[in-house]
Amino acid sequence: MTANKREQNLNDVGLSITAISGDALAQRKVSSLEDIASIIPGLSYSASTTNTPIYTLRGVGFNESSLGVYPAVSVYIDQAPLPFPVLASHSAYDLERIEVLKGPQGTLFGQNSTGGAINYIAAKPTSSFEAGGDISYGRFNAIEGNAFISGPLATNVRARLAVTGANSDGWQYSVTRPSDRNGATSYVAGRLLIDADLSEGVKLSFNINGWVDKSEPQAQQLIGIRTGGPQGATAVKLAATSVFAPDKARAADWSSFLTDPATGVQNPDGTFVPGTAKSTDFTPRADRKFYQLAMRADVELGADITLTSLTSYSDYDQTQTTDGDGNAAVTFDLQKNDGYIRSFSQEFRLANDPRGAFRWVLGANYEDSTTFEDQLLRYFDNSNYNPATAYINGSEVNNKQKIRNYAIFASGEYDIAEKLTLKLATRYTNSRIADENCGFTIPGGNVDKLFGTPTPTACYTFDAAFRNGPPILQTLKEDNVSWRAGIDYKMTDSSLLYANVSRGYKAGSFPSLAAATSKALKPVTQESVTAYEAGIKTEFLDRVIGLNAAAFYYDYRDKQIRGKIIDNPNIFGALDTLANIPKSTIYGFEADLTIRPTRGLTINGALTYLKSEIKTSCSTV
Repeated sequence: MTANKREQNLNDVGLSITAISGDALAQRKVSSLEDIASIIPGLSYSASTTNTPIYTLRGVGFNESSLGVYPAVSVYIDQAPLPFPVLASHSAYDLERIEVLKGPQGTLFGQNSTGGAINYIAAKPTSSFEAGGDISYGRFNAIEGNAFISGPLATNVRARLAVTGANSDGWQYSVTRPSDRNGATSYVAGRLLIDADLSEGVKLSFNINGWVDKSEPQAQQLIGIRTGGPQGATAVKLAATSVFAPDKARAADWSSFLTDPATGVQNPDGTFVPGTAKSTDFTPRADRKFYQLAMRADVELGADITLTSLTSYSDYDQTQTTDGDGNAAVTFDLQKNDGYIRSFSQEFRLANDPRGAFRWVLGANYEDSTTFEDQLLRYFDNSNYNPATAYINGSEVNNKQKIRNYAIFASGEYDIAEKLTLKLATRYTNSRIADENCGFTIPGGNVDKLFGTPTPTACYTFDAAFRNGPPILQTLKEDNVSWRAGIDYKMTDSSLLYANVSRGYKAGSFPSLAAATSKALKPVTQESVTAYEAGIKTEFLDRVIGLNAAAFYYDYRDKQIRGKIIDNPNIFGALDTLANIPKSTIYGFEADLTIRPTRGLTINGALTYLKSEIKTSCSTV
């Protein structure tokens, strides 16, 4: 295990951790985030409307689909961060193991870990030649393949190249066009690892990985329409003509080629000359590309002290169209959902020999990231498309965030007795996000007419003084101190009792929204989780049976959510915004049991119970 950023036996780590070996992952055909969530107790995964994955661990997560927001469950590959959720889409292949650390991990793994952390440990280059692969075929003509080759390149230099890919037909069917399919898979990913021992005390590791994904974004299921609000009559008419999805997992709906009023010739009253509008393709599609360069250096300085440097750069680009309403009509479709992420990270840390009675780690890290989103929301079949609102039908937004974080951290463990260990850790983090947001429209989108901007490309969102024109510029500055204190009691060589109290933080962020006023563009501020946990790890009957169990209580402050706000004046009804819930709690317990009755046979079972409660609600949702 590397939960403390050094190799340890799982049963010697006084934390709630689920670890799955690479062999077990291969046997269970685990190759995606959804697959991982199905085998990790307490972990859930969902695909958002905009194709950004959302992870939730023990009820802690951030159900926000913007590209440039931090998750509540952070993800790493060989300790190199994948700081934004979409970057981890295709990392679960050719692995030595997966480690899932539960509860706040804000000390050694930084902020944005209020729920926990997922560590992918890649299979390492070997000192002798090895190669292998597999291919499988399944439902919907799904073909998936994996292959690797590993071995020495020169004296003290080893390399490993691994690739994976999948292709399948669409699995969703349209409830209004039964022959149409969506959800086809098409991606390929690769990873090159190079390990070099420059001397007895200097080791370098290089990781070059990336993927290309042209899979179709998942469509939604329409199960209801809100008919109240300023345009209630229009919404009632829309509800009467819409086709709702039956209670079947594959049933959904999405827009295809439709007549687009923004492409037609307009009359003075904002309507369109019949026959002039052209057809536009609103079919869900995507083209996403990612690569990461990472280098690790371990240098022995003497006096049993090791200096570790971790450097990484991540680069991501996407162009896609997503359907957000589960309707064949265009009521909430992102005709354009493009963007990019550029992220640089550097960490330095010092650690002593872990074999002593006192084990410590001191370090610092720095992150510099830029995220950009360009979204075009179309809604000409929506209730907002009416004479009172100048037939608006297209809202576009550019949202650029420049993010800078730095932190210092320290962690220590001391064996105060033969079987008793005291643990302390802390981290100070300072973050700054500068945001530039401009909401505009397209020719024929008519938002410029309603908001009185001189051209479609001028920013229409009103600021606090009810003026529009320039972009909305905001800066969010925050800092915090994460910490953990705990005690471990080693009852026997195979049994450990532990208790921990910890606090972690998740940074705030700005939304990517088509907002009428700047009030909806206010950021959520940082959230925190203070966790109280006690557990046991034990094996008995000569390690035939293994049991891990833990009980926990979370004091959740300023939880971040996507909620609703009423625009002023109330023209559009409830619009999206980000908000903080001041106080909530989560408590529960979990247990997993492993039985190995005979060689080659392993039986696993797990149970998780959660109960959450909002103590104080926010007034803006």
